[in-house]
Amino acid sequence: MQRSFRLSRRTLELLDQEAAATGTSRNALADRLLGEALRLQHHPLIRFHQGEGGHRRALIVGTRLSVYQVMATMRAGDGDLDEAAGYLGLTVSQVRAARDYYADFAGEIDADAEAAERFEAAARDRWDRQQRALA
Repeated sequence: MQRSFRLSRRTLELLDQEAAATGTSRNALADRLLGEALRLQHHPLIRFHQGEGGHRRALIVGTRLSVYQVMATMRAGDGDLDEAAGYLGLTVSQVRAARDYYADFAGEIDADAEAAERFEAAARDRWDRQQRALA
């Protein structure tokens, strides 16, 4: 959907610099950054990090744990926030933040989990091939 926005000169300069540095179009970068900023308004304990294959993942602030990893841990248990927090070394607030973010963006988080599984399977396969080549 097309919209028109007025941005400050400095914001446009920063946008152009980042787009050039990442090889991304200005529009695609602005869309991603604006979308993430709006999500952060409602989910301040979530941050976004560039993962393998250029995919951006939702992580828990202050950790390297993704939302899908927290959700997998909760599902493996009985969904108890305290239990998941203790197991992962997180605060209950961080686990709750992951659960709340998942409630709003379940499809994206499930896709993250599937992409991570594919990446891990490919990495294991590559490692196995390398070990066979060395034998």
